[in-house]
Amino acid sequence: MKRWIPVALALALSACSSTPDTTYYQLPSAAKGAVASSADAMRPAVFVQHVSVPDYLSGNGLVYQTSDVKYVIAANNLWASPLDQQLQQTLVANLSEALPGWLVSSSPLGQQQETLNVNVTGFHGRYDGHAVISGDWVLERQGEIVKRSFTLALPQNEDGYDALVRTLAAGWQQEAQDIAGAIRSN
Repeated sequence: MKRWIPVALALALSACSSTPDTTYYQLPSAAKGAVASSADAMRPAVFVQHVSVPDYLSGNGLVYQTSDVKYVIAANNLWASPLDQQLQQTLVANLSEALPGWLVSSSPLGQQQETLNVNVTGFHGRYDGHAVISGDWVLERQGEIVKRSFTLALPQNEDGYDALVRTLAAGWQQEAQDIAGAIRSN
């Protein structure tokens, strides 16, 4: 009987220890999905071919910059799916919303289309309370190439990872609006 006392004590102590909860985040998208139709073949089209992120953003953890040279990758605040996939999916949704009458897809469309590739170099929180989004994009249209860089530093309205993800999503939507403007003007 005395042999069980240490086991019971160990179980009781381990039940009292706390482990941090893991939280998963998904970028929200303000856009609603469109239903494809036979008239799509007549619409101008944009193929969002690729959205890339650097190694420090390609892991599961959200990234926070703690000084001008130091970055921390969260261990318990994680992306629900790979960040590059989320960025591509929300970009397609946001461009679809911003370009009514256009067909925007992450799959080749098999027709005359514009091709968009985005290289995201920053998508993280920063020690001064800002969310940072930076990179460049290349749009190929009928043999012509348009390349633009972008850098956004948006203030967070609140503290915490929820607010960080919402601010990053708002900045990404803002960049989608800028890309849509460039697509319409060319």
